[in-house]
Amino acid sequence: MADEAAFDRWSRVVNAPEFPARVDVSYGSVPNFPLPSAGRDAAARKFVEMRTRSTDKLFLGRVKLVADGSIQGFSARLRWPGYFNGAGNGIWNIEPADLRDLTLAFHEAGLQVNCHCNGDEAIDAFIDAVAYAWAQAPRFDHRHTIQHAQMITDDQLTRAKALGMCVNLFTNHLWYWGDVHHEITLGPERAARLDPCGAALRHGVPMTIHSDAGVTPLGQLHTAWCAVNRRPQSGRVLGAAERISVADALYAATMGAAYQLFRDRDIGSIEAGKLADFAVLEEDPLAVAPAVLKDVPVWGTVLGGRPFPAER
Repeated sequence: MADEAAFDRWSRVVNAPEFPARVDVSYGSVPNFPLPSAGRDAAARKFVEMRTRSTDKLFLGRVKLVADGSIQGFSARLRWPGYFNGAGNGIWNIEPADLRDLTLAFHEAGLQVNCHCNGDEAIDAFIDAVAYAWAQAPRFDHRHTIQHAQMITDDQLTRAKALGMCVNLFTNHLWYWGDVHHEITLGPERAARLDPCGAALRHGVPMTIHSDAGVTPLGQLHTAWCAVNRRPQSGRVLGAAERISVADALYAATMGAAYQLFRDRDIGSIEAGKLADFAVLEEDPLAVAPAVLKDVPVWGTVLGGRPFPAER
């Protein structure tokens, strides 16, 4: 979202009393829409100004960049040895030099930068961009986030931790494309490291998990189930060492997400002083078998103390 018409639509829908959720909107940047003719600095100023229009239900002020494409579409940028089946490397939606300059402009403006990076070469480019921005304009607690981070490696997690970055792992990929990655795009060894929640926890990198709706369906219990079980449709386990506990998966989906959104003082847990926002489940997710976590029924949600039962 970057123009006034889009802002008006979001504001009208989300701020309506009957709308049952709070929404955090990121501003897309190239290639999602062209930057203003005045350039990236003008865009940064515009995004900072729009942040002042946030309400208690609609939050503004983050930037979304897209470095590469998708692994299954052979458009993600991979380090050597590239794709398992010998396909050529993917595409740069934003060339590394431009990614560096955009990240610097938004970093200097005090904005949080989220960058779509599926391949490990794209992850390198964004980490390099954050390191460059931090060297030019040191700024603590920026929480710049690698979105998807599917092929992130131990050395990259080490660098991300040192730079104060976060990861938002696309764990649904383990179910929907895990077998494709095992057999065609990445091969067994790298597929076992896909979306490494366990490694992120071991390195102490702030983590959350997501579905990337509408790429895969929205349903956070299924997303958590993927992180816990790491089973694609064949039933094989992709990297048992990267499994995490149900408690860690639920934390990543709640407090982990709130931290990355700079909302951890207001949402993400039920405690005095926070907004009364939470989901109501019909079974205890910590008591059921991890294999059936995704099947726990959802009664509904509560927003600011107001219940919204699920439609049956």
